[in-house]
Amino acid sequence: MKSLLSRAALASVLMGASVMAMAATPAPEGAKVSIISPADGATVDKTFTVKFGVEGIQLAPAGDQTPNTGHHHLLIDVDQPIAAGQVIPADANHVHFGKAQTEAEVTLAPGKHTLQLELADKNHMTFEPVIVSKKITVNVK
Repeated sequence: MKSLLSRAALASVLMGASVMAMAATPAPEGAKVSIISPADGATVDKTFTVKFGVEGIQLAPAGDQTPNTGHHHLLIDVDQPIAAGQVIPADANHVHFGKAQTEAEVTLAPGKHTLQLELADKNHMTFEPVIVSKKITVNVK
């Protein structure tokens, strides 16, 4: 009987969690992000600076409740951006800039790498529709 109650309690918690799931934050119309530098196809040193561009939306630190704001995430060697309404993971390929930074020093191993920016809301969740830059390639010497 206890097991049955435990399963029922777990089911109600899981059902409640799905009902309480957060919807994606609507992207402000015209919001765009871009990689200002380096240029697509550039050859860079092992450690280099990536400058982020943004228009049509204001930057704010993660957790800031100001409407129509977001912060950058740099996707390194990622095939596809994170889908709308999903939380961007924090790992070596998804670098968070939750203090609303507009540039970063990056260190990569020699070889060819792709870089792309994806903007997220106060909760690191992607917008609907997603706000992503063009993907660029850099050659690390």
